[in-house]
Amino acid sequence: MKNSRRQNRTRFKLKKVTDRKRLSVFRSNNHIYAQVINDDAGITIASASSMEKIFKDSKITKKELAEKIGSEIAKRSIENGITEVAFDKGKYKYHGTVKIIAEAARAAGLNF
Repeated sequence: MKNSRRQNRTRFKLKKVTDRKRLSVFRSNNHIYAQVINDDAGITIASASSMEKIFKDSKITKKELAEKIGSEIAKRSIENGITEVAFDKGKYKYHGTVKIIAEAARAAGLNF
């Protein structure tokens, strides 16, 4: 996968400034994905996406779906003992569904 300049810049700054786990967001035309990643070990600690059965069955808008995914990823990462993360917006602007995911995760108890 080819990384964009914005994505490389964002991840470089995150890894340089902090040693927290990384909350990475990816959105395609049809789906939204979020995962908490431990870069030191190279593993995914928690993940949530619109592909999961609990989200797929409901007929809701993308913004409502982003809010549910944000709160679900926060709940799952807190269950695994992660309360402080660094938000990795990737190649996207902090706007729209990406912003909604971040705000929902903050409201559910994640610190970033």
